[in-house]
Amino acid sequence: MGLSDLALKKIDRELAKFPADQRQSAVMAALAIAQDETSWLSPEVMQEVAAYIGMPPVAVQEVATFYNMYNTAPTGKYKISVCTNLPCALSGGERAAHFLKKKLGISFKETSNDDLFTLVEGECMGACGDAPVMLVNNKRMCSFMSDSKIDALITELREAEKK
Repeated sequence: MGLSDLALKKIDRELAKFPADQRQSAVMAALAIAQDETSWLSPEVMQEVAAYIGMPPVAVQEVATFYNMYNTAPTGKYKISVCTNLPCALSGGERAAHFLKKKLGISFKETSNDDLFTLVEGECMGACGDAPVMLVNNKRMCSFMSDSKIDALITELREAEKK
């Protein structure tokens, strides 16, 4: 498939932030740009990023598999990360995760039958005072997620698909 010219231009902007001998410093941004375009980081996409930046493919794969925000397998259109670290877990994160699992009919690391939702456990999102906290597609933080707010979020995302 290959990354688009627009994605490569975005990666070039990230590369420009670093000295020429430190291009690898842009790998996290490059992976995020690639994922935004392709929805997940296939081995081929990681190989392309590696070649473009000038890094060994295994080093790019190490970054992609270490961090929670990168999808190294296909996901639903909406990846919902639920913070289950201790402060969130004690402040409703476990309850919110259980409610979401039941509502979507899936467990962590699973995708709904309609391919809309993938549910994952998230690492600390730095908003412990707003627990329970969720991230949608690594970009939208949702705080104080009561059952009714979770219902509203799922309804909103499903409605967006109908448009």
